[in-house]
Amino acid sequence: MGVWDIATLPAREQFGYWHEVICQAFVPLTPHRTTDEVGFAAKVETRPLASVNRARLRSRPQRTDHGSREVARTDGAYYFVNLQLAGRCATTVRGRTSVVEAGQFVVVDTAEPYFFDLDRPWQMLSFRVPHAELDARLHGRRPDLGRAVPAKGAGAAVAALMPALWSLDGADPAAAGLADSFATAVVAATATSDGTDRRAGVTRTAVLAHVERHLGDRDLTVAGVCRRFGVSPRTLHHLFADGGESFAATVRRRRLERAAAVLADPATTATVTAVAAAHGFDDPTAFARAFRRHFGLSPRELRGTNGTVGVHARPGRDRR
Repeated sequence: MGVWDIATLPAREQFGYWHEVICQAFVPLTPHRTTDEVGFAAKVETRPLASVNRARLRSRPQRTDHGSREVARTDGAYYFVNLQLAGRCATTVRGRTSVVEAGQFVVVDTAEPYFFDLDRPWQMLSFRVPHAELDARLHGRRPDLGRAVPAKGAGAAVAALMPALWSLDGADPAAAGLADSFATAVVAATATSDGTDRRAGVTRTAVLAHVERHLGDRDLTVAGVCRRFGVSPRTLHHLFADGGESFAATVRRRRLERAAAVLADPATTATVTAVAAAHGFDDPTAFARAFRRHFGLSPRELRGTNGTVGVHARPGRDRR
C-alpha cells in the first residue's frame, strides 16, 4: 500500500507536492488552487486489486484538468470510476457538466479530456480500470462518461462494492472474482443503450491521443479505431475532413516522424527493420520507400548522419 500524507510537509510546500508529484503519479493532471489558504493538506492511499488500482483521496477545494495536453502525455488507456464520499465534484466531459454528490459515482476515460471542479473539502474512492476490463463487457457500447450515477439499481451495486473492495486484502483469493463483479456492475450502470452519445461526443483530439499511444499497434487502422470509439468510418473520416490530412495519412506521418526521431538518435542500436516494425511497418521495403517519399532520404542515410541532419517532410507529400 502506498500512502502520501501531504499534511506532514511544510504548508508552503504542500500544493507544489500535490501538483508535481501526486497529480502525475497515476494519470497526468493539472490542478488549480481556488482558495487563498496557505496550506494544501491532502492524503492519498493506494492499494492494488488484480488489474484494478484502488485509491482513497481527500484534499482541499481545487479545479483539476485532464485536457488535451494531459491526454497526449497519458501512458496507457484507463477508465477511472470515482465514488464521491464527501463534498461534490462538478465533472465536465465533452462540454457537458454533471455534479457528482456524495454517494454518487462517475466514470471518466483517460483517452479523452475531462475536468473536475471541487468547491469544498472532499473525499473520494477512485478505481483505475484498464480499458480492456470494461470493453470486453461493453460489446461495442460505451460508458456514459461524465454522468453522475446515483446509488440506485446497478448504481447501488457499484456504490456498495467500492467501499467493500477498498477494505479487501489484494491477496485474498476472492479478489479477482470481486474485481470482475465490480467491472460488470459498472458496465450495467453506465453503458449506453446505443452509440448515439458516443458518436456525437468523439473528438479529433481524443482520436489523435489514441493514435499517439498506439503508433506501433497493427490494429491502428480505420476499422480498429472505429471499433475502439464505436463510430462509423464515415464519422471518423469526417473528424479529419477539415484538417487537410486524412486519418490514414495522419497515422502514416506520425509513424514516420516517430521512427525518424528514433533513427536520428545516435544512441539507437536497433536495426532499421526493427525500428520500422516497432512503428507499424512490417515491410522494410515499403517503409524505406515511404520514408524517402516523406523526407527525401532513406532511413539508412539518416542513420549515417548520426543525428547531424534534421528530417523535414518534403513539400507536396501525399496527404490522402
